[in-house]
Amino acid sequence: MKTSITLFALISLILLSFSCASKKQEKEKLTKFLVTSPLQKDTITTKEYVCQIRAINHIELRSLERGYLQETFVDEGKFVQKGQLMFQLLPVKYRAELQKAQAEANYVDIEYQNTKILADSNVISPVQLALARAKLEKANAELEVAKVHLGFTQIRAPFSGFMDKFQVRAGSLLNEGDLLTTLSDISTLWVYFNVPEAEYLAYQKSLKKDSALQVQLKLADHTIYEHIGVVKTIEADFNNKTGNIAFRATFPNPDQLLRHGETGNTLIKVVFKNALLIPQKATFEVLDQKYVYVVGKDNVLRARKITVEAELPDIYIIKDGLKSTDNILLEGLRIVKENEKIEYTYQTPAKVLKALKLHAE
Repeated sequence: MKTSITLFALISLILLSFSCASKKQEKEKLTKFLVTSPLQKDTITTKEYVCQIRAINHIELRSLERGYLQETFVDEGKFVQKGQLMFQLLPVKYRAELQKAQAEANYVDIEYQNTKILADSNVISPVQLALARAKLEKANAELEVAKVHLGFTQIRAPFSGFMDKFQVRAGSLLNEGDLLTTLSDISTLWVYFNVPEAEYLAYQKSLKKDSALQVQLKLADHTIYEHIGVVKTIEADFNNKTGNIAFRATFPNPDQLLRHGETGNTLIKVVFKNALLIPQKATFEVLDQKYVYVVGKDNVLRARKITVEAELPDIYIIKDGLKSTDNILLEGLRIVKENEKIEYTYQTPAKVLKALKLHAE
């Protein structure tokens, strides 16, 4: 047992020696470290929010009467015009009821005409004429109700749009309220997404009076939708559980590319005036906090905590912790330590950011 412990300690000591030697060799290679400063410039970044795409009109078509579905005049996924006949319920019963109501109305009308002649000749009282008129009005009302019920056997498109799948087939027995299909008007789309409170305040403050926030839409295939959307509606209340508020952007859909129920990401461009930009590789983390090494006038390194306001590819936009005149260590962060004095070569921030794979616009 003692032999194993001794062997383990010996191996650990050898590995530590190799590590120290490696860092020492790397440090010796960097006789002069590379130092730069934050770049101050107006910068545009893009914030993304997961969104849900909804048709401006999306409704369920249901049966208004009980009966057998006699015929279907449309097909799933097809475009239908407003007023187009879509479904026909077997109308025999309702047609018979209409004929009965029509006959009753005709009979009562004849009675009324005879009563009116007698009343005009003062044979009967005006009260009897009024009763005959009321009876006629009731029969005419029942006739209109019968017409309505017969009309309900024909289900027509309330607006132009695309049909979804059938929920029933011809020959099915329908009860009042049974779902037939859904219909979507996708000429215009509503895109819903949630925004945190702090970002909501920033957007509201940045907007000019009577202007609207413009947004873009990134689709599921990561392409950008060609049309620009406008945020026209913001919900009244914040969600106390999430701290978010829902935005609704309106997008045109002239080519009918997008459909109800799709998902994507809403993109909002944010302008940062006189933003401080530094390369991400110039930072290191300690307990989830970001730091940089600031090089003082005495060439001594001092760690400084920074706050990141936004992130770009390879770049951080700094909110607090740095000034544009500060010198920061760009390379060799893992082989130096705080309060160490170094020799360095200064490189302009514009040159440093240009050398990155992607940089701020």
